[in-house]
Amino acid sequence: MRTYALLPAIAISLLAAGVDASPPDSAPEDLPHAVAVPATGGVSKLEFEERFILETGRVPFEEPKPRKVSFQIHGELQFRGLGYSDVPLQPRIGAAPGEGASLGSRGRMVHWLRLKPVFQYTDKLRIVGELDAPVGMAAGQTTALVSAAIDDYETLAWYGIRPRQLYVEYQSPIGMLRAGQQTSHWGMGLLANDGDHPSLFGDYRRGALVERLLFATRPLGKDSPLSFALAGDLVFQDSRALLVKDIPPGTTPASELGATMTPPVGRDRALQAVAAVRWQQKHVEAGIYGVYRHQRRKNQATDALTSFDEYLDVGILDLAAKFNAPVAGSSSFVFGEFEAAYIGGKTNYLRNVELVQAGLTESIQSWGGAARLGAVHVAGHGPNAFGDLVVAVEYGFATGDADPYDGVTRRFTLDQNHNVGLVLFDHVLAWKTARSATIAQDPRVTFRPSPGLEFLPSEGGIFGTAYFNPTVVLRPRRWLDVKAGVVVAQTTADMVDPFQVGALGRYANYEGGSPTKLDLGVELDGGLDARFPMKSGFVVQLGAEGGVFFPGGAFSDATGQTMPTQFLVNSRLGVQY
Repeated sequence: MRTYALLPAIAISLLAAGVDASPPDSAPEDLPHAVAVPATGGVSKLEFEERFILETGRVPFEEPKPRKVSFQIHGELQFRGLGYSDVPLQPRIGAAPGEGASLGSRGRMVHWLRLKPVFQYTDKLRIVGELDAPVGMAAGQTTALVSAAIDDYETLAWYGIRPRQLYVEYQSPIGMLRAGQQTSHWGMGLLANDGDHPSLFGDYRRGALVERLLFATRPLGKDSPLSFALAGDLVFQDSRALLVKDIPPGTTPASELGATMTPPVGRDRALQAVAAVRWQQKHVEAGIYGVYRHQRRKNQATDALTSFDEYLDVGILDLAAKFNAPVAGSSSFVFGEFEAAYIGGKTNYLRNVELVQAGLTESIQSWGGAARLGAVHVAGHGPNAFGDLVVAVEYGFATGDADPYDGVTRRFTLDQNHNVGLVLFDHVLAWKTARSATIAQDPRVTFRPSPGLEFLPSEGGIFGTAYFNPTVVLRPRRWLDVKAGVVVAQTTADMVDPFQVGALGRYANYEGGSPTKLDLGVELDGGLDARFPMKSGFVVQLGAEGGVFFPGGAFSDATGQTMPTQFLVNSRLGVQY
């Protein structure tokens, strides 16, 4: 076992995720206002609020009332202008010197309009919808040879439509029943993330969507801290499946490579069974849930006469907990949370010649997680209270895979919406894995691409990495954040580019250098965010954030030369309504 001296174990090294599996949520996560609760002797007692840590500016939904029928619609309109370094990437085989040796883009503007209508009939029945429309890239430089990524930005398309939720919820005397298309969020969002939780740096996008039937109840009474939930899912879309059409071009030779298409791949059908238990009290909560996922699709070796089934069968176990506690003698709180998950199973989505000849399937054994500990000082009183200083540190771990062809998949990938920094994971590694998966489909390499290439792009998710991420937020006014953070990271296994192994027959990193160098590097992040509530009820958001990444030895080429310093700047304009 390697010793990771660069990352001291000052937090628990727990688990994260590789298969999107949305567990049930028993209630909406509207952010409440701070309240002053009367205590003994008539002195008001300050209670902890999540918004002390992260102010979002979101407009909360009104609580349902027993004899009231209501319709509300909230949401947001967001614009992002990004400028970034043209990250160096592996060119395709046979390319002219310098051709395709980078992303080919230095900036883009993206936007989305999110609509959240809710119809409430008394406190018993609600119908909830959610839609992103339009959404996409409105301007900027397009990328090249990264079409294996779901969001490749290879074309300008500002008019996208992404349906997210449409479900009916009924509060019965024995529990809550919910049916329809849903998202959900569990713990820190490492495994199941709804794509709707803001983070200190970066943005949320997409999220796991499922057609779900859910029942949740408190068997010891409605005021009991113990709750159970059971759900059955048909996956609409996540990082492993897409129900409504054939899976993205990452499974067949990309069109920009001029390849003759191999036989079509069928649509994924992914079914999930979910069970969850949660203990939730005022200052502490903990929970555990399990997921069984069965996924299948039709494929062909050469034509309809050589068809076969591809399948994925995995079991997932996830633990999550969080707490907060007042600091005696001060207007401060300490807080913490962790999440841990293990994924085990088998699949023939990924396979090699040796496995097929032996009649065996790929084994899946991966795990990871994260823990966060922090403190917040609170200024003001009652509804005007806010966290004016927040310090926190997060440590995360995800297993890596040093040998993509040994018959065991060990790579663990956190959900892309669990953002840590701005540059290393969301920019550098996201594009390097997308380029690797894309050029591996080049007909100059092979007519029939290796199975499982669609799982190679990280999409910005953290994989095969141990990271240490201290952050600080100074909030001199409730409406203004000054934020900073540091990311120190290294791999948890040899950094091996599957393209280098499969196409070039050598175990090397994404730069063609030694895979045994584990130091990913150091990233420095900073930014400003401001929120301006309007009398009309809207909240205008302005902000800017940026990061600089200093690559380590894991980004060195065969000559020992390290990739140049990388950066990303993100300007933010939004309206919450």
